[in-house]
Amino acid sequence: MFWNRAMETIRGDELADLQIKRLKWSLHQAGKTGLYQRRMKEAGVSPDDIKTLEDVERLPFTTKKDLQAGYPFGLFAVPLKEVVRIHTTSGTTGKPTVVGYTRQDLENWSELIARNMTMIGLGEDDIFQNAVNYGLFTGGLGFHYGAEKIGMTVIPSATGNTRRQIEMIEDFGVTAIHCTPSYALHLAEVAESMGKSLDTLKTGIFGAEPWSESMRGELERRLGLKAYDSYGLSEMYGPGVAFECPERDGLHIWHDSYLVEVIDPATGERLDPGERGELVITPLVKEAMPLIRYRTGDITRLMDEDGCACGRGQKIERITGRCDDMLVIRGINVFPSQIEHVLRSLPEVGDQFMVYIDRVKHLDEMTIEIEMSKVSFSGELQDLARIQKKISTELQNTLGLRTAVRLVEPASLPRFEGKARRVIDRRGNA
Repeated sequence: MFWNRAMETIRGDELADLQIKRLKWSLHQAGKTGLYQRRMKEAGVSPDDIKTLEDVERLPFTTKKDLQAGYPFGLFAVPLKEVVRIHTTSGTTGKPTVVGYTRQDLENWSELIARNMTMIGLGEDDIFQNAVNYGLFTGGLGFHYGAEKIGMTVIPSATGNTRRQIEMIEDFGVTAIHCTPSYALHLAEVAESMGKSLDTLKTGIFGAEPWSESMRGELERRLGLKAYDSYGLSEMYGPGVAFECPERDGLHIWHDSYLVEVIDPATGERLDPGERGELVITPLVKEAMPLIRYRTGDITRLMDEDGCACGRGQKIERITGRCDDMLVIRGINVFPSQIEHVLRSLPEVGDQFMVYIDRVKHLDEMTIEIEMSKVSFSGELQDLARIQKKISTELQNTLGLRTAVRLVEPASLPRFEGKARRVIDRRGNA
């Protein structure tokens, strides 16, 4: 088993000493870039001024816009000849974020993935199907190398060709799978249509998009596995920043490699454990692209520091959404994950839903198209009206907002092989 006991269970003064030592190294590394030379000067602070972890609040934030402005190699702290791999984000909102890796970065990254997988009991006896995009997306190669490090048999199936994916699970005796939760739901739907039970599956690793406890329960019921949440982002290597242990009550941050804070997204002020806000991460061991107080945009909270039954340290709550995913409807904050949680708890609801936001006569209106479950779809108007009213009531009770509900036939809405895109905001077109 691949278990770095010393680093996975480190805490207290020993952890603080390690973090401040690595933080100072990371600040000097970042200081090799033009961006941080300017930012540190503007903030009136130098790496030598940071003597305790509390001093981190004196440091400037880094945002995705900073990374995009440095395109392509402006944030690299090492010569390009030392960069052995490049990944990028999709760049759907502008220039993509370019992330470089030295050989040591790749070693660090694969170790973190190996820790995640070993923590939930995976090892050399497992057959692992990696059903996420390879290439520039970090999820594919990140999990691939971590799985190989612990000796798993790896099937780099990538995404698409869902029927073939199901055949591979069955023919190769796959025991563990990694994909987005929305694609896992699609796999379950297609497997059911094929009459396949996928009995060999025992473990599911799902990430890259927020998902609810209700969805966890549905995936476990329909795929017959135990589902674990994975968190990461390309700017921090990729997946491997935090992961659930068998307790599945929050995700363990690897504190030897990442210094984390939670801030008020509006003011930038640091919040106490238990308060929900935006996750800020400073990587402590990145060579090619060190970052300082990177604002992830992800919403979570630091959980109590009492530790976990597994022996590892402090955790974060599962990501509930993103600052830029939050919908403000008539002054009320709504996250798509809240909608999903309600819908997954109702037996009348099928596999998919879509959210549309419009501005009608200067007022925001939200309409949710919802597939009905096959067992509930009778076509009788009386039944449809009853179900529609039930869903509307449950949504209003949770969101504090009236929504229009439109029921559609089973399997009539789009399916997603990668990250789900369930929200279409049309207010800018009004």
